[in-house]
Amino acid sequence: MSRTAKVTLVASMLFCGVTVWGVHYLQNWERETMYQGVIRDDARRAEKLKKREEELRESARKQSVYESVQKVQTSSP
Repeated sequence: MSRTAKVTLVASMLFCGVTVWGVHYLQNWERETMYQGVIRDDARRAEKLKKREEELRESARKQSVYESVQKVQTSSP
């Protein structure tokens, strides 16, 4: 086997190895990035739920204040 053939073989093996490693590295990086997006979405969803519950409590408090100030009649069919 000539020296040129050996160098070509080693270079191609090295190139293939670096390519495979690079692809795996990018896959892991993308997976981690996507997972961080899921975590941010969960936090955003929890914050939105907390805000809605707070608004519901405030609305119920206002309703009780209004009902204590005003006379409320229920209509019967």
